[in-house]
Amino acid sequence: MRKNIKITPEGAKDYLFKECAACKQICASVEKIFKMHEFKQVMTPGIEFYDLFTMESCGLDQDAMFKSVDNKGRLLVYRPDSTLPIARLVATRLKNRILPARLYYNQSVFVNNKSLSGRSNEIMQMGIELLGATGKRADLEILTTAVQSLESTTDDFRIELGHSDFFNSLSNQLDISEDEKEKLRLSIESKNYSALNNQLDKLEETPAVNAIRKLPALFGGEEVFEKAADLFKGTEALNALKYLKDIYHELSSLNLKHKLTIDLGLVQRNDYYNGIVFSGYVEGFGDAVISGGRYDSLLDKFDAPMGAAGFAINVNALAKIYLNDEKVDYDETPDVLIFANEGNEMKAIKFTADLREQGKKAQFCVLETIEEAKDYAEKRGINNIEII
Repeated sequence: MRKNIKITPEGAKDYLFKECAACKQICASVEKIFKMHEFKQVMTPGIEFYDLFTMESCGLDQDAMFKSVDNKGRLLVYRPDSTLPIARLVATRLKNRILPARLYYNQSVFVNNKSLSGRSNEIMQMGIELLGATGKRADLEILTTAVQSLESTTDDFRIELGHSDFFNSLSNQLDISEDEKEKLRLSIESKNYSALNNQLDKLEETPAVNAIRKLPALFGGEEVFEKAADLFKGTEALNALKYLKDIYHELSSLNLKHKLTIDLGLVQRNDYYNGIVFSGYVEGFGDAVISGGRYDSLLDKFDAPMGAAGFAINVNALAKIYLNDEKVDYDETPDVLIFANEGNEMKAIKFTADLREQGKKAQFCVLETIEEAKDYAEKRGINNIEII
């Protein structure tokens, strides 16, 4: 007996009319921003070789991938991330393109979340990758594009800014393994003070250990820079602090100060990012709806070293907020139903097309009798029936 023919796998779902309209509305708004910044669309395969996502420093949890095999026995995965495939694409098919390359995507990623986590395993994402450029100008282009993308969909958002060097420069001073560093990173990222202190209590109390204890609390407005200055004296992180302060002031000039937060405990995938990192939050959704940063060492893995930065937007999350806030522009009721008497079908179809060109929502009736057509119109709330 086929038990599962009427259900979807855990973490997956069907999208109905209004939900599709919400996703389409968001994608149209965001795509307009991407195109305005001269980003060009690319698409990568929904399945990739497993090898692509097992490279050193790719920053992806191997247990969180959906895996399969091809007819030659090679291990495949359903795309868990769009940045790595685009990096592959740039290093191969676009290797002769004049840099920087401005690329954007609109495609799903697949994440094998733990059972009963309540999270989606298929996530619709839009994002950009700016490849072949480094420095402040490139970072500001990424950040302003991210801000404008959120502004195109909602007024109620905030951006958290951080830098990978805060954690990396401090953790590199500790005599601990890479696994222990990752545990520290996760504790800081989740602001789990208890777990963080338990880990650090096992280490000798040094300036680096003391600084790491304070990272999750270095969160807020411009005052964070002053609090952190003494903490990072004599470390690489001091330069990162000055750079982040400069970026913060540049973005504040766009009247964004009330939407910007400094978070020195923002430590996304520390083995992946090597510069500015950021996340964006929207009222009504607990997790980040946008995240990104700089990852200059990624293209080295493809023998095509170049600067790289980008971000991804969770379209599903924004669509859910739209639906909850009744912000979806959607009405499925036609203005008029066109019914054809026997022998007048093509005439009715042409008449329907003429009405559509005039901007009316006209539907050609496929039912056999006028009685069926009237019953259908009444149930759908269609007030006008034209008989041809």
